[in-house]
Amino acid sequence: MKANPAQVATLDLRDIHEPAPPSPWPPAPGWWLLAALVLALLIWLGLLGWRAWRRQRLRQRVLRELAALPATDDCAALIAGVSALLKRVALRQFARDQVAELTGTAWLEFLDQTGGKGQFTQGPGQALKQGPYAPDPDCDAPALRALARTWLTKNL
Repeated sequence: MKANPAQVATLDLRDIHEPAPPSPWPPAPGWWLLAALVLALLIWLGLLGWRAWRRQRLRQRVLRELAALPATDDCAALIAGVSALLKRVALRQFARDQVAELTGTAWLEFLDQTGGKGQFTQGPGQALKQGPYAPDPDCDAPALRALARTWLTKNL
């Protein structure tokens, strides 16, 4: 059946209109979840970066302190400085009850176990055993500095 054009004109029909597009705000729950996950990831990465920066800053400070120790002609001061520096770092990095009371051979063995590779009990690190107490200690200053630097770098 065909509509009469006169009747169609009297009906006051309007054209079809598309509905308005959906509003971007508020976002769907999935977007909120994604935003929370991204925020948590950014916070976690920021904390990792902050810790790495602090660790690097500490490493640089300790290595500068090692470099500032007395020159090669004063073995007693060098041995005392290296020993104190290694002990301070060990107390910071390891359990206090594991490190605090170590002296002599036990201290050197601990240093070997934690990165000395036998160089404290068998190599230039032996100077740390009796050096601070000997009246005129003998040491291989460059080798002792290098060994201390290696141990500090590994443990910081």
